[in-house]
Formats: sequence, structure tokens, C-alpha cells
Amino acid sequence: MVDQDKVSRETPKGADSTASTPLARQLESENRRREKLKTKRMQRPDRTRIITISNQKGGVGKTTTTVNLSTAMARAGMNVLVIDTDPQGNASTALNIDHQQGTPSIYNVLIEDWDLKEVLYPNPDTDNLFVAPSTIDLAGAEIELVSLVAREQRLTRALQKYFEYREANDLPRIDYVFIDCPPSLGLLTVNAFVAANEVLIPIQTEYYALEGLSQLVKNIEMIQEHLNPDLHISTIVLTMFDSRTNLAVQVAEEVRDYFPNQVLNAVIPRNVRISEAPSYQQSVLTYDPSSTGALSYREAAMEIATRGTKR
Repeated sequence: MVDQDKVSRETPKGADSTASTPLARQLESENRRREKLKTKRMQRPDRTRIITISNQKGGVGKTTTTVNLSTAMARAGMNVLVIDTDPQGNASTALNIDHQQGTPSIYNVLIEDWDLKEVLYPNPDTDNLFVAPSTIDLAGAEIELVSLVAREQRLTRALQKYFEYREANDLPRIDYVFIDCPPSLGLLTVNAFVAANEVLIPIQTEYYALEGLSQLVKNIEMIQEHLNPDLHISTIVLTMFDSRTNLAVQVAEEVRDYFPNQVLNAVIPRNVRISEAPSYQQSVLTYDPSSTGALSYREAAMEIATRGTKR
């Protein structure tokens, strides 16, 4: 299969300028999309948007979406904070943040009451992007949280204290907080839901895409009722989309029917560069900024920002 990111974007001499082949039409479409993005400027939200990225179904692009949306936002001039609450630490890896055992991390914040500012690290590739990493220590946090006071609100309080610290020291306001969750519905995820204003759900455009989603929605409704009435599902991102297959198109239509107001117009395609980037400890936007994957995540970030200003 041809890797479309490696194909030259130059049109050979004598080639039909009307883009007569599917690949040529795709490249022409991508160029139009890039030019359109150049005319747009991302507006800062009127308050900090805290977005939890969650789906208990594994392998749907949850961490990939966290890493690339946060990078796209920061590269557009936003002040962005990523909180990695997944013990696997994949978001920390992709953002090139050390997270070996013993590294000050979000574990120390949740379990030992450290200040959030003590465990933040700047992303080396992107300005204005800060990360609270996960370590393997977080694997036991579910059990340790059970006996702690206000166990569901520990991340909420840590964030509030951090925002107050920034304000008191005349530091710029954080525009976006992205919280990457483990693929489960335990206390780490509950903490993320209680701390957030919004939930973003990545959905893979393959068979069984909506399987288990009803349980996630029920859990979010329980959080709304008992712990965080401001929480809502604001965004659905379709990931691993392959427009050449009928199945992907059908699944996309089904998800749009199920979530008519939440699904982004921008979709994230299956793309080699997106898959390769984490192995180089990078987002796709820093690994290959000209790739289809980088373009799609930039479009998704812009759409999320634009929707937020219209609420």
C-alpha cells in the first residue's frame, strides 16, 4: 500500500491540472485545507477549558488524540496543560517527558498532596505546553485513593490551587487542560471527570465502535448528578477513519446520528505518521508537520476552539 505522506506533492509536467486521479484529488484537497487553516486564528477561550479525554474501550486513539490536540493548541498560541492519569504513561512518552519510577508525577499530587506545580515539565518541542506525567507508581493509586478524604475531588483541588498560584504570580492563564484517562472507569477516571468541564470521546470508525459507550454515558450522568453538574460531553472525535471502506463511512454516519451535536466535522484518518510519531517521543505535528495526520489534528483543534467560543 502506498504511504500517501511519502508521495511528492509536485505535479509532474504534462499532468492533468484538473486532478484526474484519486491521489491527485486528495493532495489538491489537502492543499486547500492547509490554505484555509492559514486564514484562521485560534481565539482564546473566555475561561480555562478542562477537557477529559475518555473511552473505556482500548485502542481507539485516546492518548494519541490527547497528545496531538494539546500540541496543536499550544502551537496555535494557547497555554496548554496535559495531565497524564494513565499508569501506562503513553502520553508522557509521546510528549518526551521522563516518567520512570520515582519521577515526581501526578501520583504525588493525588496520593501525597504535592502541589501540581511541583510535577510539571515543559514539552521540549513545543512552547506553552506543560505536562504532569504518569509513572508506574500510579498503578496502585486506585487502591490507595479508596481510604483518602474527598477521594473523587483530589485532582479538582490540585488544579484550583495551581490556577490560584498562577494568578497570584501574574502568570498567564492556562487556556486548555487535557486529562488523559486510563481505559477504565475507576477512581482515576472519576477524578478526571470531577475536575473537568467537558468530556471528549474518541471513537474508532470500525465495527463495535459504539459498544460499551452507553455505560460510559451512564457514568458521566452519575458524575453530573452527584459530583459535577457542569460536566457534559462536548466533543466526539472520529479516529482511524478510512474513507475507502464502506464500513468506516457507515460507522461515521451511525455515530453522527447518535451524537448529532457533538461529532466534529474534522475526522482523524488512518495515517502512518500518526502511528510512527510516539516511537520518536513526538506528536505527529512535530514529527511530520506536513502529513495528513498533522493537518487533521490541526483542523480538529481549530474546530474545538471555535465551538468553545460559540457556547
